[in-house]
Amino acid sequence: MPINDSLRNPVRIPAGPAGRQRPGVSHLPEDFDQIAIVVDWLDACRRRDLDALLDLYAADAVLECRCDGLTVSEGLAPLASHWGPRLDAMAPNAFGLEEITPASNGVLLDYVSHDGKPVRMLFAFAGNGKISQSHCEPAPQSRGQQVPDVQDTAR
Repeated sequence: MPINDSLRNPVRIPAGPAGRQRPGVSHLPEDFDQIAIVVDWLDACRRRDLDALLDLYAADAVLECRCDGLTVSEGLAPLASHWGPRLDAMAPNAFGLEEITPASNGVLLDYVSHDGKPVRMLFAFAGNGKISQSHCEPAPQSRGQQVPDVQDTAR
């Protein structure tokens, strides 16, 4: 699946008049801070707070994880089944931030996984500020490797 050019070349999000939508950023109100939600996601993981983590997701959120094969979790109960064991068995450096970048369709996060391995995750958001889709896989070792666009992973 080819990477969206916006993930290779992150966009700067321009400021605009209050109440207007930001172009190309999930059609969310201008006062919505997607990066802050992703930082909250990392913080909830570091605290091993499954309830706080699940509160960041939409009820029908989809996670496609390609870190150890392919796992697709849709809805809060499957997300709890996915994240619960990972939060319970964390490496000392787990959920460390490597890089966070706005993308035209969400936020791209490079971080250290629960087991200490580098991971790249792309988050997309619903209009209510909840995470609607996420896709993760081992972080590329070189800039030539590709990570699918969230839109390419939707079922």
